[in-house]
Amino acid sequence: MSTFHSDRLSKLIKSMETLSDGQLKLIQESVDAFNKPYIKAGRDSTSDLVSGTFLHDFGDLLRIHHCYSKQPFSKDKFEYALESVCNMNGFQAKLSSTGNPGHDITINGVGISLKTQADSNIRVGKIHISKFMELGKGDWSDKIEDLIGLRQQFFNHMSSYERIFTLRCLSKNPEHYKYELVEIPKALLLEAENGELLIKADSKQNPKPGYCQVQDDDGNVKFQLYFDGGGERKLQVKNLLKGYCTVHAQWEFSLT
Repeated sequence: MSTFHSDRLSKLIKSMETLSDGQLKLIQESVDAFNKPYIKAGRDSTSDLVSGTFLHDFGDLLRIHHCYSKQPFSKDKFEYALESVCNMNGFQAKLSSTGNPGHDITINGVGISLKTQADSNIRVGKIHISKFMELGKGDWSDKIEDLIGLRQQFFNHMSSYERIFTLRCLSKNPEHYKYELVEIPKALLLEAENGELLIKADSKQNPKPGYCQVQDDDGNVKFQLYFDGGGERKLQVKNLLKGYCTVHAQWEFSLT
């Protein structure tokens, strides 16, 4: 044990002497969570973001969160956790102002968009972003030509950041929580420029929803942009094959 670690521990013990039994119980629950071994925790050795210490620092925040909640990490928790852990690990990270329509965080001068996924029908190999962005402006009728303008909004939105990360909760079972941090290549999404545009003419929504479908050379779907004509008028990214992405880190743990 280093002198620094010993001094910090001594100060911590001293500061807890005035705490109530209830406060000590909360601290004990946190300590118990830290002392439980991971079922699995791993990182991509080539990751320029997730080091060994980063892996465990972020994993600790996931475990602390689930000491007091069965709900998956929300987007705002992801944002604050990432900023905190980045700064703890030598990066210069700063969250964007609330309501910023572009990037969510800047890390070492690079704008980054953050997403989360925790739907009950989540599929390990396919990524779904239910609200990539709002589509409140622009013409939108039953014409294919209007989808070109909506797709351009998508490209304009991505011009303010260089990287896209999504934190995915693959299991919400308290006996086996499972998360992964995945980077979606921006270059992959830009392939939508050559995607096939389709209008769902049989839909009862107004305006009618549409798709931009991107395929590989063999005709297999790599991902789809879904222009949702519902009340929110939003853009979804659907059926994005994770094989085209980078899994920077994975965490599996139990708190039972």
